[in-house]
Amino acid sequence: MDIMVCSPLIHQGQSLSLTLLYGLRKTAGFQKMDEKTIASKIEELKKETNTILLVHNYQIPSIQDVADFLGDSLDLAKRATLTDAENIIFCGVGFMAESAKILNPEKNVIIPDIDARCPMAAMVDPKELIKLKEKHPDAEVVSYINTTAEIKALSDICCTSANGVSVVKSLECDKVIFVPDQNLGSYVKRYVQDKEIIIWPGLCPTHHRIRKQQIINLKNRHPKAEILVHPECRPEVIDVADHVFSTNGMVNYSKESKTTEFIIGTEKELCYRLKKENPEKEFYSIKSAICPNMKKITLEKVLNSFQTLGPKVTLPEDIIHKARKPLERMMNIGRGD
Repeated sequence: MDIMVCSPLIHQGQSLSLTLLYGLRKTAGFQKMDEKTIASKIEELKKETNTILLVHNYQIPSIQDVADFLGDSLDLAKRATLTDAENIIFCGVGFMAESAKILNPEKNVIIPDIDARCPMAAMVDPKELIKLKEKHPDAEVVSYINTTAEIKALSDICCTSANGVSVVKSLECDKVIFVPDQNLGSYVKRYVQDKEIIIWPGLCPTHHRIRKQQIINLKNRHPKAEILVHPECRPEVIDVADHVFSTNGMVNYSKESKTTEFIIGTEKELCYRLKKENPEKEFYSIKSAICPNMKKITLEKVLNSFQTLGPKVTLPEDIIHKARKPLERMMNIGRGD
C-alpha cells in the first residue's frame, strides 16, 4: 500500500485500510507471537527483502533491539544515504521517514504506522511561512528537521538539535527565520548574537512538559548525577543543566564521561539505550517524558512492514527536489555536539 505523505494530514480511508489490515492479521493469530519470535522473523526478512531498519532513540526497547542502526534524526538521515539496501523501514515519526525519502528518492521508504506523526511538525503552516518570508525578504529560513517535506521545500537550510547553533552561525545573512521550535530557537539565540532570529511559536509537547522542578527533585535524590537535557526543553530547564545535547550527543558524552550517574532530560526511552551501552552507570529519566506518537509503532507493525513492504512514503517530485538541497546543506555542516 502506497501512502502519500506530503502534509500532516492523512486521508481517513488510508488510515482505516491500515487499521483493518492490522485487525485482520490479529484475528489470524498474529498477536499471539512472542517478542522473541517476532524479532527472529524480522531478522530473517531483512536478508530476504534487502531491507534496512533505521530506529530512532525514542522507540520502545523491543524495536531498539532489532535495529540495524539506532540514532537521532541527523545520524539516521546520514545512514539513510549510505545504505545499499533497496528498502528502508523507518521507525520514528513521519518527518523522519519523509527526510529519508527525500534523500533517497529511488528507494522504498516505509513507516510501520502512518499515524506516527510529530505534532510540532504540524505547527508550521506553509501559507503563513510564505507570508513571513515575504515580510522579511532578506532573511534565510532555517527549518528544524522536525518539519514536513513541504516546509523543508520552503527553507534555505535545515538543522537538527545536534547542529542548530552551527547551522545558524554558518549563514552569511543577518536575519534568520527559525521554524518551528521556539525552545530550540531560543537555545540557538543564546550562542548566536550577531543575527536577528525570528522564532516561530511551535514546540515539542513532550519536552515542553519537562519542568525545572522535576529536574531539581531528581538532583536532590541523586546529588552526584550530571544533568543532561535536550535543547527542545524550556529555557529554565536548560538553565539548570550541566550539558545540553541531542540524544546522540547524550549517548556519546555518557560513554566518555567518568561520571557514573546522569539525569536525562528527554524522552524516557533513551535511557534504555544508555543503560544497555553503559551497564555500569545509572540513568534517571523523567518518567512522564513520553512521546505518544513514537509509541504508535510496535514490534508487530514492524514485522508487518517487512512482510508487506508497506506502507510506503511517497512525495511529489517537485517537493523532493526543493527539499533535498536544505537537507544536504545541513548534513554537510555535520554535528555540533
